[in-house]
Amino acid sequence: MTTEQLIDQILSNNPRVSKDEIMERLEKEKRRTNGLILEETLLRMIAVDLGIKIQNNNASTPALSIQDLVPSLDHATIVGRVIATFPPRAFNGRRSGRFASFLIADKTGILRIVLWNDKTSLIDSAEIKVGQMVRISNGYTKEDSRGKVELHISEKCKVEINPQNVEEKDYPTASKFVTKISQITHAHKNNKINVMGKVKKQFSTSTFERQDSSVGKVTRIVLADETGEISTVVWNEKVDELEENLKKGVKLQILDAKVKKTLNEGLEIHIDSSTYMELLTPTEEFAKITDLQLGSDNVNVEGQVISKPVIREIKTSKEELVKLASFELTDETGRIWVSTWRKHAETIKDLKVGDRIMIKDAYVKRGFSDQLEISTRECSSVIIVH
Repeated sequence: MTTEQLIDQILSNNPRVSKDEIMERLEKEKRRTNGLILEETLLRMIAVDLGIKIQNNNASTPALSIQDLVPSLDHATIVGRVIATFPPRAFNGRRSGRFASFLIADKTGILRIVLWNDKTSLIDSAEIKVGQMVRISNGYTKEDSRGKVELHISEKCKVEINPQNVEEKDYPTASKFVTKISQITHAHKNNKINVMGKVKKQFSTSTFERQDSSVGKVTRIVLADETGEISTVVWNEKVDELEENLKKGVKLQILDAKVKKTLNEGLEIHIDSSTYMELLTPTEEFAKITDLQLGSDNVNVEGQVISKPVIREIKTSKEELVKLASFELTDETGRIWVSTWRKHAETIKDLKVGDRIMIKDAYVKRGFSDQLEISTRECSSVIIVH
């Protein structure tokens, strides 16, 4: 529907409003939103404020992109994939009640949705779950304490779960917004961040007494991905949440953690009640050769052999004589040398150029001529694909 058609509908439904008044209000809204929102959407919002129902030939109100949201919008419609949920919490003060929240994502970013009082039942009942698509109509936007826009749901809001005419493939999962550990810098200090990695080390849990005499908990882990590792501090209920599962090798997806500076001027991640932390089901992820970096660990790769293995015996620092077989591997992104040791050298000794091979749980190091190479260890797997 064009701008003129919308204005005509508003005028026909409310003769007391002039076209000049509508245009003046439209220009005011455009200035307030920095021109980021379509005129059609702004006119629909103005119509709702005037108590006018726009006839739109059964088409739903256009949804805004997350990146287009600004504070103080009313009657906003947004569509996204649920990537995290947070349980209801009570609040007291001049008023008392409950609130809960969840995060959604579209191609442009992540948004926190805040539910109040009766609406928290959507989380309590697990009606809203991670992975679902949602459309929220008539929400209003506010700025949170960090200056980020969030969408609030009141009684007049409508929440549609897995709505029709929404293509799931158009909405990413949380992994799109993850920062690699090696890319975390001091520019992230005191800001929120999303990371994914395996628990490389786990330390014992400690308790402490708060000012109100209640007891808190804290534990520390070392989180690692293929690019590096970082110390991670887990607080209070998040310790309880993972008490049974927090062990070496577990893979975590962490959303909205805070980056803080350590005493030695390094960086660490802090996980508290506002952080979403999910245990990921172990899957075999195969890296592309061009994505491999020095120090990458627990690497799985698959590719085609492009050089016949060269087998030789190497004397170790312990004066042990072991077999080493080296060959070059390629995939659609690049090529790299592979060194297989001991029993793995025996496995690949008869490889031919053109054979396909899978290597699991290897690591990346500097090899001949200071080039990167994949190297196996005792726990690695080498599988020739037929």
